[in-house]
Amino acid sequence: MDWRDVIGELDAGTERIIGTLGKLTEQDLRGPSALPGWSRGHVATHIARNADSLWNLLEGARTGVEIPQYPSLDRRNADLDAGAGRDAGALVADVRATAARFAEQARTLPEDAWNAPVKAMGGWPHPAWYTVFRRWNEVEAHHVDLAAGYGPADWPESYVRWSSAATLADMAALPAEQRGGLAGYRITATDYGKAADLGRTPGGPEASGSGRALLGWLSGRTDGAGVHVRPEGPLPVPPPWPHRPAGF
Repeated sequence: MDWRDVIGELDAGTERIIGTLGKLTEQDLRGPSALPGWSRGHVATHIARNADSLWNLLEGARTGVEIPQYPSLDRRNADLDAGAGRDAGALVADVRATAARFAEQARTLPEDAWNAPVKAMGGWPHPAWYTVFRRWNEVEAHHVDLAAGYGPADWPESYVRWSSAATLADMAALPAEQRGGLAGYRITATDYGKAADLGRTPGGPEASGSGRALLGWLSGRTDGAGVHVRPEGPLPVPPPWPHRPAGF
């Protein structure tokens, strides 16, 4: 999928998040999200601060001066704690404004800047255009993390098709020691014809399901409903998601 098309998907995804936040009471926002230790206010604040952080990477590509995604992990966490307790109006305004700022940056970035190398907070490099896809994962996964009625079943098909394929490709490129409980498995998306071989030997274990079921499981957003393993047994624990992208 072309990154230019993803910008519009981000606009729509942000509007869905704003719609969800608009239905929550102040008490709901102080309540727990699906992420341990984070309230829904933390998740909403993170969605906004992530937009700012990825804007930084595009600005670095635009100017040719490296800008870190976040000043530091401590600063990132402090900003989340500082913003989590705001009222619903402030949280919604923050999510809307920062998403619009990121989208404007993406739409106006010079063509020759899109292949400029930028660096994720984790230290791995990627071309600037991949920033738009990283934001797509953030928007859709963290909407689920609000634990407010939006789940993997609600993800747009365009997102599921891209992210499930990217996740399988990225997992296949992981070093063996980073594959967690899936080391030695073959994972197959039965509807998209995509698969990841994680060191499986002939006759070794397999996990399969629709791209949507696999993405929900591999991203940690479901317990693996709709995923089947052979030989039968409990589902293994996937490694932390998202992964460093393959090929960069």
